[in-house]
Parts: sequence; structure tokens; C-alpha cells
Amino acid sequence: MPKKLFIRTYGCQMNVYDSARMADVLAPLGYAPAASPEEADMVIVNTCHIRERASEKTFSELGRLRDIKEEKDGKVILAVAGCVAQAEGAEIMARAPFVDIVLGPQTYHRLPEMVARAERGAAVAKVGWKAQPGLGILDTEFPIESKFDHLPAPDTVHGVTAFLAIQEGCDKFCTFCVVPYTRGAEFSRPADKILEEARRLVALGARELTLLGQNVNAYHGEGPDGSTWTLAKLSYALADIPGLERIRYTTSHPRDMGDDLIAAHGALPQLMPFLHLPVQSGSDRILQMMNRQHTGDDYRRIVDKLKAVRPDLALSSDFIVGFPGESDVDFAATMRLVRDITFPQAFSFKYSPRPGTPASLSDHQLPEELKDARLAELNDLLRAQNAAFNRESVGRVLPVLFERPGKHDGQMMGRSPYLQPVHVQGGLDLVGSIRMVRIDREHAYSLTGSFYDESAEASSLSSPQPRVTA
Repeated sequence: MPKKLFIRTYGCQMNVYDSARMADVLAPLGYAPAASPEEADMVIVNTCHIRERASEKTFSELGRLRDIKEEKDGKVILAVAGCVAQAEGAEIMARAPFVDIVLGPQTYHRLPEMVARAERGAAVAKVGWKAQPGLGILDTEFPIESKFDHLPAPDTVHGVTAFLAIQEGCDKFCTFCVVPYTRGAEFSRPADKILEEARRLVALGARELTLLGQNVNAYHGEGPDGSTWTLAKLSYALADIPGLERIRYTTSHPRDMGDDLIAAHGALPQLMPFLHLPVQSGSDRILQMMNRQHTGDDYRRIVDKLKAVRPDLALSSDFIVGFPGESDVDFAATMRLVRDITFPQAFSFKYSPRPGTPASLSDHQLPEELKDARLAELNDLLRAQNAAFNRESVGRVLPVLFERPGKHDGQMMGRSPYLQPVHVQGGLDLVGSIRMVRIDREHAYSLTGSFYDESAEASSLSSPQPRVTA
């Protein structure tokens, strides 16, 4: 009888990718997916350290899982992975001795060995699991070898889109961020390994790949000829893979938005015209305090260059309000930048101190009520921009990649180049195809459309011509 594995994933797309690869690593040990923690023989909590109160949320989740473990007399392997595990592994072992394995983001290729050790330990400890605290396995080292060299090739894709990690770690050391400490220094995978995995994912049914990295556009991997490839060069090679229709990448940094990558956005139709480019603040003073190493006008110039080569490009971004020392003038600069550029989608947060970061030591922390007020004001503007972008989509003709059935009978759901959910009437034969769709209506979180027949439209002189966006 196969063993069952349940993985609870928090945080970014890289964590989603990591969870999928941990499942791949454990599959040869006989672990198949479980629908819930209650039916699992092993549970992994893959944590994120970016959000506020990340540690508290992790321990709260572990408390619920302990109850499940007690009900099964300890016959569940419980593991904590990800960035909270990396940053606070020893504390997890001390506060939650019922946890069997704590592993960092760079060591999950060694998970089968850890599981085997945990299983042997459970077999040897014949006095009951609750009487054996402190016997867990802690592995949060940064190994010399790359984990990617020891991972099995993916053998499934879930749907027609897939994540592909090409870069990991960060050398930027923004003063609010823990990523350099939890993910380590920047590392780029060799280009031939990435292309091999991309071809395999496409062969398994993926039509869209999202390239992942903490600073994905800082990619500088070794090419097949020994030269150093940039993300732009890698994108050209990926675009040559038959069947790969769409390429996205996240998360990028303004400092690494090179001219060759900007030019690629104009030259490669596979590169989607929707770019996540975090700016964090519109205030040069705050950007300097954050160690972002760019100004608000630097960001504006990058956006201008991108739209010069790809006029239909739209942006999403990240914003932090209430950074230590942020004044009304600084916040106004952020609001001005948002109005200048407009963001159909964005992720906004109020600043929360992350342990061990320089900003957490500042004497100029702002009161929570002020941060709440600023976040609410920013969110009102961002919601209005999102609604306006969706409203302006009505009447446009967009290529939609169909992913799955919708909630209603006879309905299919796909995504526009801007990641907008688009619903049409159709059947399962649409899955994996890209069809031109005229957007007929906007809704709160999606669009509704109908298939666009260009030949019929051209023959009808009385019909207004829709705007077609590739």
C-alpha cells in the first residue's frame, strides 16, 4: 500500500516549485499525494519568512499537526521546510520537539536520506514517540553541491502551465529582506540543464513556463559553449522550443533590467507583455534606506524603455508602506509613482520587521495605525487601477491560453497575456490551446468573452473593428 504525502505550501512561486520537487524526490520512496494531513503518513510544511508573523503562523500550524500526530500515536513523519526552517531551525526543534525533520531550501535533495533516518529512528525508539523529544533531524546547511544536480527529472505537470527554477539566492541585501540569509548567495543553473528541463515540461504538456528566481533577471548561467548567458539569451533559446507558447519570469529587480532583456521583450512574442518588476517605494530617500540601489526616476526610465519596444506591456509590482522613517512626503512620492506608471496588478504590504535585518534595528519604526492608513490609501488606488485596466479590456481581442473548465457547465477558463482569468463557452478540447477571444464583459476578478472570428468580422462592414492585442 503506497504511503501518503501532504505538503502545505506558503509564500512565493519558488516555494510552490520547491514543494513539487520535494514530492518528486519522495515519489521513489513510495509516497503518493494525500488530499489532507489527516490521511497522510508524512506532512511537510513549506514555510515563508517574508510575511508578517511568519514564525507565529508556522508554530500555529504545527500545533494543529501535533494533534493529528497524537491521534495516530506518532505514526506520522512531520517536516518543516523553507525559509522559516532555515532561519529558525533550532528554535523549531526546541519549541516543537515532535517535529521529525527541519530542512532549509537548499537541502531538500537530501530529503530521502532524512526520511530514512527518521523512519529508522521511529523503529528503534520502542518507548513511544512522546517520550523521545529532541531526536529530530536538522539540516539547514548551505551545501557545496547544487541541489538541482541531484533532483529527478519532473515526470508530471499539473495543467498547461509550469514553474521552472533557473536562479536562486540574492546578493542585493535590501535592508528589509531576509532572502539573502535564508536562500543564500545568487546561483544560476547551467543553461543546458534549464533547456533540458524546459523541453521535458513541454513534452509533458506545458504550454507556458514561468522562470523562477529570487532575482531572476540577474541570471548569469553557464552556456553550452562555456560562455555566460544572460536571461535574454536564455529566453531566445527557450523561445525556439516547439510547443512552448508563452514565457514569463519572476521576481525581477530593476538593477538587472539590462538593455538586452528589454530588447528581447520587443523581439520575442513568447515573452508575455506582463512584467512583475518590484519597486517597493517611490521615494528616493526611502529607496536609499532600503539599499535598493535605484531611484524612482531610474524605474520610470526602465518602464519607458520597455514600453518603447512593447507598447502593450503592463506591469505589476511590490510596494512596502510604513518603512522606518517614512514621512508623509515619502509616501506621497510612492503614490505619485503609482499614478505615473499605473499597475493593473500589485502586491502591497505594510512594513514589518524581519529578525536579523538592518531595518528591524532602526529607531524610527512607525506606529501601526499610520501604516494601516497608508496601506489602505495605496490599496484604494491600486484597486482602482486594476478595475480600470479590466474595464479597458472590454472590446479588445486577446489571445487566451485555456487551462481548465470553469465553475459553470459548458464554461472554460483561460488566461490572457496579462494573467486575467477569461471565461468562454466551450469544451475540454480547448485545454492547452490559444484562441483569440473578444472580451465582452468585465467582472470583479475575471473577464467574459466570445471567440473572435476574424474572417467574419472582416466581411461585416457595419461591425466596429475590435482592438487586437497579440
